[in-house]
This record gives sequence, C-alpha cells and structure tokens, in this order.
Amino acid sequence: MVRSICSLGLHGVSGYLVNAECDLSGGLPAFTVVGLPDTAVNEARERVRSAIKNCGFTFPVSRITVNLAPAHVKKVGTLYDLPMLVGILAAGGQWKLPRENCAFLGELSLSGQLRPCAGMLPMALAAKREGIEALYVPEDNAAEATLAEGPTVYPVRDVAQLARHLSGEEPISPARPWSPGAHISHYPDFSEVKGQEQAKRALEIAAAGGHSVLMSGPPGTGKSMLARRLPGILPDLTRQEALECTEIHSVMGLTSAEHPLIDLRPFRSPHHTISATGMSGGGSNPRPGEISLAHNGVLFLDELPEFPKEVLEVLRQPLEDGQVQISRVAGTVTYPSRFMLVCAMNPCKCGWYGHPSGRCKCTEAEVKKYLSRLSGPLLDRIDLFVQVAPLEFDELSQRERAESSAQVKERVDRARAVQTGRRAETGVPCNAQLGRQGLDRYCALDGDCQKLMKGAFDRMGLTARSYDRILRVARTIADLDRSEAIRPPHLAEALQYRPPAYLRR
Repeated sequence: MVRSICSLGLHGVSGYLVNAECDLSGGLPAFTVVGLPDTAVNEARERVRSAIKNCGFTFPVSRITVNLAPAHVKKVGTLYDLPMLVGILAAGGQWKLPRENCAFLGELSLSGQLRPCAGMLPMALAAKREGIEALYVPEDNAAEATLAEGPTVYPVRDVAQLARHLSGEEPISPARPWSPGAHISHYPDFSEVKGQEQAKRALEIAAAGGHSVLMSGPPGTGKSMLARRLPGILPDLTRQEALECTEIHSVMGLTSAEHPLIDLRPFRSPHHTISATGMSGGGSNPRPGEISLAHNGVLFLDELPEFPKEVLEVLRQPLEDGQVQISRVAGTVTYPSRFMLVCAMNPCKCGWYGHPSGRCKCTEAEVKKYLSRLSGPLLDRIDLFVQVAPLEFDELSQRERAESSAQVKERVDRARAVQTGRRAETGVPCNAQLGRQGLDRYCALDGDCQKLMKGAFDRMGLTARSYDRILRVARTIADLDRSEAIRPPHLAEALQYRPPAYLRR
C-alpha cells in the first residue's frame, strides 16, 4: 500500500513542497530511501525504525520504499524523519491520516521526541503559498512557523502525542500566533562617544540614505566604537524586512524558540581571516554567507586592508545588485544581500601615515603594498569616506554627554519617511538604491550646482559611478535639511566625503 505524506524542503532561502511517498510491499525486508537523499536523510531510516519501536508501534516486516518527490532535487537535512514515520505507519494501517490538507516535518530522536529543524519560516511561507491547511512541526519550531500567518500550526512534542491527536483521543491545541513584546534596542549609544563630530555626521547621512561608508584614521580614534553604534540610529525594520531577515537566519539555525523573529537590524562583523565562501555563501550544500546574514542591516569590516583581496572582491556585485548568486554543479541559488557596508581602516601598517607628529615609519612602498588589496572598483562603490582624527585632550576631558542615538534617529527617521514617500515612483526604499530614473527626477542640479560639480569632476577625476553616488549622498543631505532640491551646500558637503589622496593614488 502507498501513502503520500506532504512535507517541505529548502532551496536557498525559499521553501518548496516535498511529497514523501511510502510504499510497503512483499519481498525481503528492506528500507530504501530514494529521491536524491543526502547522508542525513539516509540515516533517517535508523531514527524512524527506533522511534516506531520505542513508541509502542510495530515496524513493518516488509520491503519499505520511500520516494521524496520531486526526485531530481537533492534533499538535505533531518526534517524528513517525521513524514517518513507517518507515511510508514499510515501505509501499514496503524495510523489514520487527517482529512485536511496537511504537512509534517521534524527530526526524530530514537525515543520518538521531536527536535527542531532549521529553516522553519521559509518552509511555513511555502506551505502558505501551496494552500496547506495544517502544519505539524516540532514544539520548539511552532512559534516561528506562526510568523507565516498561514496554515494552522500544531506543536508536536513527540510521536505518542501525535498519535493521540490523529486518533482523536487527545487533540493538540494549535499554536498561538507569536507577537513580539516591547522593542528594546541593545545597541550602544552615541552619547558615549566624545568628539568626532564629522564622523558622527557621516554616519547620520549613511543611516538616513542607506549609504556605505569607510572610516580611516590612526589607531584608537574610535572607528570601531562609532560603527557599533550605527544600528542604533537606523530606522526600525518593517514587517516585511523582519521576515526577510528571519528567513535567512532561520536557514542558518540562528533563531530561537523564545524570540523567533529578527526585529532588530542585523550587525555582522566577520574577522579578517574569513574565506570568500564564508563571506558570500556557498559550500557543497550552499548556505548563506555573512553578506546575506547582514541583509537589511550592517556589514562591518574592521581593519579593511587585512582582509584577503579575493574576499573583498566578492562584495562588488552584491553592493550593486543587492543579491548574491551561488552556482554549483547541483544548481544555482540566489540569496538576498542588501546591506550597508561599513569599513574601518588604518592608513598604513603602523597606522600613523600622514599624521603631523611624524610617528609613521612606513616607507612609501610599504604603504602602497598595504593598500594594494583595496581595488579601485571596490572603493568606487563606497559612498562616504571620512577621516577620523585623534582626539585632543580638551575633547577627551569634557564631561558633557554628546547627542544621544535617539535624537539622531529622529532626524534619520524623518529623512527616511521622505524617501519612503517617493517609493511609488522610484521603486526603492532609500536614496542609496536610486536608479537612473530616480536620479533624473530627484537629483537634478541647478546652474550653480552644475558648475560646482563640473569643477569637482575634472579636479578629482570622478567616474560615472562616483558621480551618481555623489548625487545620491547630496540627495540624502538635502532630505536631512528638509529641502525639496539639492542646493550648493548639500553638494559641497557630499563632495567632501570623497576618498583621501592616499586612496586615490
């Protein structure tokens, strides 16, 4: 007898429907799984066998064949344990399946307990698209599954509980939709930073328009400290953005049963020893990398020139396209990667190149070698460059607290609201993503601005890409100033955030 049990699978960060077709037939006892299973799926045979026996049911003494359809797509992970068990017991007449269109997924322990599995939200969203009415998931995954706002979610603790539910003896209560509590930001505050007004202004502009920024300066000037406070002034995540972030973190197993929704902007700060695959994603079974985990948030690269050149070069396409495509023999997956790139670096190996004190002992050749990992095309994709100078004693000894993150965030939110109002025409949520139509419509320059830009273009050797980026930054500055049009002061401020001389060589 054949029984087909609905389940779900993952391809990249998207879910898709999988049917576990279980057949019991005559012949020598065997248990075969087909449909391109990986090692974890093949090992499900032993978990299912032990769970059935240890929960008081009879494991069929017959030839068992389980086909995971579609058979041409590789099946990965342990989430097919439960649908296999349900299919085998239903095919053997020991269980009666519900009439509703339902799906099962979850990993089994040898005693029949259900363990959580990664990627629950994208699979629950796929179930919603496919019209699945009920979803039976491990208890620890139930809260995350309810975020899809689709199928009725039944939290299953173990096989025995599921058996009582299907028989009608003890129905399982559906999981209540999860809702977040009070929004509490755990990011450090800008009021703790003394001085560095120009760097703070640059980060405010970056937050308001979603721009990438590079901070350079000697050691100990507060570059990393400033970067770690940036998420605290970014606009709150929308519901759609939060779901996008949660899908990626869920696939990586980074969500929790207590708080399944990622409702704060991600802040990722990988070490400079990271590989190109760790940054962009990939592997034999492709998984998201750091640039996707930073989607809708901040990717902070400290000590930028210390990163291998091949790692930095993988950032170029995602910075332009907002997504990264991973191609392997088994297929191609696309991960979202719309992030704010924030970088910090020293101007040379010792960190004091160009400082008036003359403390730098690096030769010109050593400085050039140190900066050689930063290619021109990568630097051309960064919107804001800011020099972070050492603080004087008078600035450090001040006891007055600086402006708080909440005060800065008010201005940022106001500027973002203006950009959101243009979204119907531009199709993008912030100025950093403006395309040609948006640039022509909202970044037009009057006569005075045209003269200023022409002089800067010839003097600074700007490219077409950097020209557009200056316009986007100037538009953001105008939005912060509540100005309908870009004025010469806005454009002049945008021009001052171009790379310093030693990066233009």
